[in-house]
Amino acid sequence: MSDFSLPRTPLPAHLLQTQGVSRPGVVYVMERVADHDGPETVLEMLNRPEGFFAFRPADEDDLLLISKHHTISVSVEGQAPIPDPARLSAARMLGLEVEVTGGTKLGGWASAELPVQNARLLDYLNLGDQFFAVWTHAATHYVNRGHVLYARPLD
Repeated sequence: MSDFSLPRTPLPAHLLQTQGVSRPGVVYVMERVADHDGPETVLEMLNRPEGFFAFRPADEDDLLLISKHHTISVSVEGQAPIPDPARLSAARMLGLEVEVTGGTKLGGWASAELPVQNARLLDYLNLGDQFFAVWTHAATHYVNRGHVLYARPLD
């Protein structure tokens, strides 16, 4: 095993998997990434090409390797979906509600960084990444597109 590893930062989160049980615990993001200053975001971690991510449940000592395919959402309290204030202020806010596998409904806003002519909720939902963000003032929910039953605009 290599002695080289990138430092990871634990972040408290709630994990919702296809069994429908939301579990509190911790996810891990890299302290540095090549694309920007600062740590990796949860959205960046979830949209990496690897099929699994590390999660430590709050009620267990064991580290679990979670399948992204069976992850409905990962929710993090108080984290802005776009950490850069300039980018966030330029993004278009789209109100939405999504219902996911198991019947859970999540409502809030999506921050669309798209050209004005393509900044509809439909355009945001059809982006290529596996996970997208729905945020409220209390939390950001990173939702797996493959588990969305429907979405509706709230604007």
